[in-house]
Amino acid sequence: MQFDKIIDRKATYAYKWEKYKGTDILPMWIADTEFKCAQPILDALHARTEHGLLGYTVPAHHVEANQAVVDWMSRQYAWEISADWIVWTPGVVPAFNIVCKAYCQPGDKVMVQTPNYPPLLAAPKINGLNRVDIGTVAVDGRCSIDFVELEKQAADPACKLFIVCNPMNPVGTVFSAEELQRVTDICVNNNVLLCSDEIHCDLILDEEAKHIPAGKIAEFKGKVVTLMAASKTFNVAGLGTSFAIIEDPKTRLEFNNSAKGIMPWVTVLGLEATMAAFTQCDQWHGELIQYLRANLDYLEKEIASIDGLTLLRPQATFLAWIDCSGLGVENPQKYFEDKGVGPSPGIDFGDKNYVRINFGCPRSQLEQAIALLKA
Repeated sequence: MQFDKIIDRKATYAYKWEKYKGTDILPMWIADTEFKCAQPILDALHARTEHGLLGYTVPAHHVEANQAVVDWMSRQYAWEISADWIVWTPGVVPAFNIVCKAYCQPGDKVMVQTPNYPPLLAAPKINGLNRVDIGTVAVDGRCSIDFVELEKQAADPACKLFIVCNPMNPVGTVFSAEELQRVTDICVNNNVLLCSDEIHCDLILDEEAKHIPAGKIAEFKGKVVTLMAASKTFNVAGLGTSFAIIEDPKTRLEFNNSAKGIMPWVTVLGLEATMAAFTQCDQWHGELIQYLRANLDYLEKEIASIDGLTLLRPQATFLAWIDCSGLGVENPQKYFEDKGVGPSPGIDFGDKNYVRINFGCPRSQLEQAIALLKA
């Protein structure tokens, strides 16, 4: 029942709601959910603020937060890591920009799996690099990487880096073991560094799918950057706290050196929230997954009943990538907004014929969106 509760965010300056402020459009775009944080997280934040001092805190000194990450990796993914491998970052977006800066020279090429979310698409150009798009292809009812194109582009000596999302955003695919092995072989054989944005990895909805962290793959010999956070799953993105896991000492040093003077420490409250999320919220997490699965079942059924819209069921995330090409309209985003629903524009992700709907919300809001689309 906790996920059914409507919480008014209009007075909190929430980015999601500010976009459509003063309109009748229901915001269903940016990737944060409409769910109240788990109580242990709120209790941890309350206890820390009650202490009354919020001064400088070096993330490496927060032994409990680091151990929480170590234990979470072991429990969730059978990935045995050392706390020394953890580099705390104020979000995965600054982290993959640091990766571009650390391992590439101006003019180098960066391969990016597309479609993808706007900050990731923008990262190569921001850092004076050339972006090479590696598209997706539909295979047996799900999206997969275009491995033919990946192998072709990776062979170019100018391609130094491959940035992927796993699970993919916006299409929601979870790499199978076979797919991840193909990515590994191509990267290793062509001396391409892999940066894997795994911020949605704790939101696997397909009961047959299993997330495998890139950093766990032995063939990389630790020379891979895995980006994770509690932020999407536990709805604490506003606390600006994530982490990179980099096993290889040289690769980790290069990352840290490139971040000096640019990337601030994560917040003390973000560390407390991450620690609580990974140590005290297993039941909440399990209930969230069940709720999102039910929401996706409902959304999939309803989208199938609307002429012109098609949804390939995502295996993970709370995001639905909806093909609107059957509508026969020039601007699907405007079509949705005119009906009172505010998704993310597909053109920002690389395909103007799509929109991305956030179904991480109370069922009643999802039902309201469907009713508006059908009106």
